[in-house]
Amino acid sequence: MSDLIQQLKQQLARSPQDPELYYELGRQYLRLKQADPAEQAFMQSLNLAPDHPQILMQLGNVASLRADESGAAQYFRLSLAQDPNQADVHFNLANSLRQLGDNATAIKHYQQSLQLAPQDAECHNNLGNAYREQGQLDLAVGAYARAIKLDPQLLHAKVHWIHQKQHMADWQGLDAAITEVRQALKQHPQALIPPFAFLAMPGTDAHEQLACASAWAQQRYGHIPGLPARAPKPGNERIKLAYVSSDFRRHPLAYLVTDVIAAHDRQEFEVFLYSNARDDLSAERQAFVAAADHWVDIFSMTDAEVAMQMRAAGIDILVDLTGYTQHSRSGITAYRPARSHINWLGYPGSMGKVNGRPLFDAIIVDATLSQVAVNEQTIVLPCYQPNNAQRPAALAGTRTQHGLPEQDFVFCCLNQSFKITPEIFGSWMRILQQVPGSVLWLLQCNQWATQNLQQQALAAGIAIDRLVFAPRTTIAEHITRQQHADLMLDTSPYNAHTTASDALWQGVPLLTVAGDTFPARVSASLLKHIGLDDCICADWTTLEQRAIHLAKDKQALASLKAAVKAQANALFKPEVFCRLLEQAYQQQLSLA
Repeated sequence: MSDLIQQLKQQLARSPQDPELYYELGRQYLRLKQADPAEQAFMQSLNLAPDHPQILMQLGNVASLRADESGAAQYFRLSLAQDPNQADVHFNLANSLRQLGDNATAIKHYQQSLQLAPQDAECHNNLGNAYREQGQLDLAVGAYARAIKLDPQLLHAKVHWIHQKQHMADWQGLDAAITEVRQALKQHPQALIPPFAFLAMPGTDAHEQLACASAWAQQRYGHIPGLPARAPKPGNERIKLAYVSSDFRRHPLAYLVTDVIAAHDRQEFEVFLYSNARDDLSAERQAFVAAADHWVDIFSMTDAEVAMQMRAAGIDILVDLTGYTQHSRSGITAYRPARSHINWLGYPGSMGKVNGRPLFDAIIVDATLSQVAVNEQTIVLPCYQPNNAQRPAALAGTRTQHGLPEQDFVFCCLNQSFKITPEIFGSWMRILQQVPGSVLWLLQCNQWATQNLQQQALAAGIAIDRLVFAPRTTIAEHITRQQHADLMLDTSPYNAHTTASDALWQGVPLLTVAGDTFPARVSASLLKHIGLDDCICADWTTLEQRAIHLAKDKQALASLKAAVKAQANALFKPEVFCRLLEQAYQQQLSLA
C-alpha cells in the first residue's frame, strides 16, 4: 500500500490539478486508518471538484475514523444533498446517527440504503442494531436473519441474532449457532465478534473470551498511535484520578460506585468524572456530579479529543467503568492518555490486547475472580464489587400487591432475560415440581420473553400462573419489593451482579454455582466476601437439592436469612472499600 501511495504522489507531482489522484490518495490513507493525511488529500480533491458527493462522503468517513460522528453526519448529509441515490452514504449516515443516539432517523436511512442495495448484508445487520436499541427485538432478529442469509460468514450478525434471541428467551437454534461462532473464532482468530454478547453465550470459556476481546480491540483500536509516555509522577502531588463511563445516570452503576467516588481522600486524590451519558435529569446523575471535583461531558467529543484533554489535565490513572458494554468509550485508552489504565466493574472480563500489549494495564478483581484468565495485571481486593452504603427505598406493599402468594414459597430471579438458559430454566422447573404451591418470580423484560418462558413452563408441566413477572418500576420500588422473595436462584454462565447485591441488601439468600469465567463467578465472589460459602453449590444438581430443602425446612431457611442479614452489611461499606481501592491505585501508579 505504501508503494501505491508513493506512486500516487509521483503522479500528483506531474498532475497537481487532478482531483481523482488526490481522491485515490485519500482512499489509500483511509485504508491505512491514517486520518490526517487522508483528510488533507480529500480536501485537496474537494477544492478541485467542489461539492463532489463521493469526496464529501469520504470526508465523512475520515470524521468517523476519528469517532467524530457529528462531523461525519454533516458531511454525509452534504453528500446526499448532491446525490440522494447513494446507498453507501445513506448507510454511513445511519451509522453515525445511531452512534449519536438518533435510532429512529438511522432506521429511515438504513431502509433507504436497502431500497437502493437490497443485498447489503452489513446494512441489514446494522438495521437490526437500530431496531434492537429501539426495543423492537422481533424486527431486530428478522434483520439479523436476513443479513446471515445474505452472508453466512457475517459473524457479528450471527452473534447479534443469538444475543437478541437470548433476550427474547427464544432458544430455538441457539446451540448450533453458538457452536458455529466458537468454531469460527478458533479457525479465524481475527474474527470480529462483539465481546459482551460472547460472554453471555453458554459454553464459551475464558480463553475464548480473551481471544474474542483481543480481536475486537485490535480491529477497533490497532491503528491508534499512543501518546508519548510521561515521566514518573512526582511523589508530593495529588493523584489525578479519572473515571470514564457511559452510565453516570440512572443506572445500576449508580448504586455501586457513587459513594466510593465521593469517599476519595481529597488530600491524596483529585477526582475527574468523564461522562459519556446524556443528562437524564436524575438524582443519580446529580449525585455523580456532586461526587466529582471535575465533571467533563464527553458525549460530543471524539476519543482523540478526550485523550488530549486528559493529557492536558495531567490525568494519572484512568479507570474505565464501561468496557465493552453499551456505548463503550474504551478507544480513549488506546491513546494511552494516563500513566496507568484500569478496567473495572462495567465489563466482567478482560479487555484483550492491542498490537501485542494489553489494552488496559490492570483489572480489579478479588480472590474468587483472580482465578480467571485475563491479559491485564490483576489488582486483588477483598471484593471486586463496591456498593453504596444505602439502597433507594420505597414502600414494600404486600405480596398480594405484587401478584405473589402470601403464604407459599417464592423463588426469584430478577436478572435480565438474556441470562436465562434452557438448562437453568429446566433446573428451576424441576425445583417448582418438588415444591407444591411455590412460584418463580421473574423480571418482565419484554413481551417475547414473557410469552416464551410461559410456553417453556407449560412444556415442563408447570402451570403458567406459577411464573410471576415483576413489571418495570422505579429503582427504589424494584429493590424494596425483593424483600418479598424467600430465595434467589442464580443464572449461568452470566450471574447476577447488581441484582445479587440488591437481594442480599433485602436479606434474601442467594444460591449460585461458581463457573469458570468472570461473569460466572461474580455471585460467588459476593457470597465468599460475606462468609456465605455454603450458598455456593458444587453443581446445579446440588443447587436444586439445596433450594428444595430450604423451601421445605422453615428453620433452615430462617437460619440462612438471619445469616444474610447479619453478614451482608460487609458489602455496603464504601468508606472501607475506598481506602483499600486508594491503596491499590497508589501501588499501581508506583509500577507505572
